[in-house]
Amino acid sequence: MLPRLACAQDCAGQGGLSRTHVSSLSTFTVVPVVLAALLLSTPARASELTVFAAASLTDALTELGQNFDAQTGHHTTFQFASSKVLRTQIQEGAAPDVYASASSAQFESLAGLVGRAQPFASNLLAVIVRKSPPKKSQAVSTLRDLVKPGLRIVTADKAVPLGDYTRRMLRVLDQSGAYGQNFMGRFMRNVVSQEPSARQVSLKVQLGEADAAVVYRSDITPALRSQVREVALPSRFNQRVSYPIGVLRASPNAKAAQAFVHYVLSAEGQSVLRKWGFLKP
Repeated sequence: MLPRLACAQDCAGQGGLSRTHVSSLSTFTVVPVVLAALLLSTPARASELTVFAAASLTDALTELGQNFDAQTGHHTTFQFASSKVLRTQIQEGAAPDVYASASSAQFESLAGLVGRAQPFASNLLAVIVRKSPPKKSQAVSTLRDLVKPGLRIVTADKAVPLGDYTRRMLRVLDQSGAYGQNFMGRFMRNVVSQEPSARQVSLKVQLGEADAAVVYRSDITPALRSQVREVALPSRFNQRVSYPIGVLRASPNAKAAQAFVHYVLSAEGQSVLRKWGFLKP
């Protein structure tokens, strides 16, 4: 049973549990086993869950949602966007059951509206460049090359988590002096677009509208990896990103919502997150 996605692609699916019809008293010995299986696999009342989640979680949580729905009989709808956008929507009255953020600060600003934050994944930044730049003069081998005049760089807007982490990284690079004076200023002069979500940043490079970008490491999906390569980013400059998840206090489906959070934290859920490039919390 597939979760319905509240995004550009409609991945809604329908399904149901198979029902066993006992047509003869001679099969009475099978009835207790069938009933037990149904009780274990299906909640007394299937819930309609809504999960607000950071855009960088799209692939991982979509797969997790499919698995969760298939195992529980619940119906999960996802809305993926910037953590800040989702946080603002909740503050203005939107009523999801679960909030999964790419920023502890955004999550904490919902104190009183959302329950305890439970870290479930982490991430790192990555600098990516196109494998085939339009001009040899725009080829990028090291971080120092990112300030070449004419290079087109895309970042996330400073108001969203990826944009904030990118600027933290640039400040540390700047302060180190390892890549010349005013590295951050020269880098920002090459920025041609500041996107509203992490997914939009990687998409710009994928479409050939940018030569380089700072993304989450988990954004380098198999489809993107065939078109880009990573530029080495020393660990002392990188930024570790923590992802918290929690149930909204006003959720009418609190039990099912908590079950979803538990599934994300389970060994099976964590395995899916590792598959999509996320690190342990």
